[in-house]
Formats: sequence, structure tokens, C-alpha cells
Amino acid sequence: MTEAITYAYAVARDADGALEEVLPGLPGVGDAPVHLVRVEPGDDVVVAVSAVPEQDFQEAALRAHLEDLDWLESVARAHNHVIDALAARTTVLPLRLATVYLDDERVRLMLQTRREAFAGRLTALAAQVEWGVKIYVEAPERAASPADPPTEAGLSPGRAYLSHRRAQRHAREDVYRGASQAAERIESAARVHAVDRVQHRPQQGELAHGPGENVINDAYLVPLQHAESFRADVLQAGEGFPGVRVEVTGPWAPYSFATPADVEPMKRVVP
Repeated sequence: MTEAITYAYAVARDADGALEEVLPGLPGVGDAPVHLVRVEPGDDVVVAVSAVPEQDFQEAALRAHLEDLDWLESVARAHNHVIDALAARTTVLPLRLATVYLDDERVRLMLQTRREAFAGRLTALAAQVEWGVKIYVEAPERAASPADPPTEAGLSPGRAYLSHRRAQRHAREDVYRGASQAAERIESAARVHAVDRVQHRPQQGELAHGPGENVINDAYLVPLQHAESFRADVLQAGEGFPGVRVEVTGPWAPYSFATPADVEPMKRVVP
């Protein structure tokens, strides 16, 4: 028989019991049913959890699983699906992917220890959403190779190649300069609506979506009533810069703003 441990998705506020209506039929990781853990009956600060096989989340096994993109995508989809379902009804503090505890009692003890901090954060984030803003630089065309024919009349192949490389370098510098200017305009437009900002590391490799190099990867916390205005103004601010692409995603639950470092929950496993 496979031993089970407890997977935690998010801390949430359940003041009127509305979340109990969401839980029936809500699948978690591995299609396990999701339930709520409270410090005591009737408490409005809860943790959404489900049971998962211990063997999949032991440290060595988890390291291996994190290299398996199919497994990782399946867990991430289930994790985010639960958070989105809760966020549609209440304020949530999403926890990191693969946050697990030995059992529900350990979750309850964690919540008891951090309850006041979580309650304060839930109040601060009420009726606010997260928007992601990424800026990509589209690379100029490749440099001509020495085997390419001259592109400028009167120049030898070697000089034509050097001239092309110089023009390409200048074009690249122009694009990055445009990206910097776009970033300044976008930040100014976003500041009108947003109440907080987190600057993430630019994404690389398989994490980067679409063509170009990701040079800005920011998250903004925006009051719900300003959400669509934020999106429209940011996209408009990023227009008019050749070779620069702006991507706005959301609105999301406040993943980047959920838990300050001083109240981050204890974890048995952290990816």
C-alpha cells in the first residue's frame, strides 16, 4: 500500500463557507479530491490540500520528476487549476509548486503558527489580481557569412561582410535601446494602476514563450477594478518600438505577492 502525504495548494479566506461549494468534484494533483484544513472549526483562514503518494514527493524522486516535463506539466496544471477555482470565489495566497507536509495535522500546526500573518496578507490582497508583463527583443537577421556575395557595390566580399556586420550591430543596439525605452514607458503606465511590482529573472530556454530574447519579466499587483485599464495602457505604452514585443498575461491570483519571506510557510519539499 502506498503511503500518502499532504500536498498544499494555497492559503485562502473562507469567511462564509463559500469554498465548500467549490470543493465537490474539484480534482487536485493525481485527481485526488481537495479539502480544507483549519486551525479550528469555523475559522475563516484555511489551507486547501489533497493527498498525494509519498513516493512521488520524496526528495530524490522529486528531483527526478522535475526533469520529466510531462509529469511537471501535469502537476503544475492541477496545482494552478485548484488555485484558480479558489480564486474565483475568494482571496488566495498561492503556495509553491510541490509544497508538501507529512499529514494534515502538520498543515494545521503550520497554519496555527502563521495564521495572523496569513490573515493580514489575505486582507491586504483582497480584490487585487496579478498581471505579468514581459518584454522580448527580436534578434536582427543573422550576419552574412564570408561566403555570401557582396551586398554593396564597389566593395570586396571581405569589406562588404564587415560593413554588413557593422550595420547589424548598430541595428541590434537600436533594438535594445528601444526595449529600454519601452520598459520605461510601460513602467510609467503600469504605475498609474498598480500598487506593487515584482521583478522576476528573465525567462530562458523552454520557459521563454515565442520568438526573441526575454529581457523584462515583471509582475504587477493591480486592484480588480483597474485590471482591464492596466492591460490596455501597458500594451499601448509598448507600441512603436521595432523589434520589441510586449506580452501581458493575466489576470492571475497574486502568485508573486502571496507570501512575504518572513511568513513563508515551512515546507518538507521545495523544488
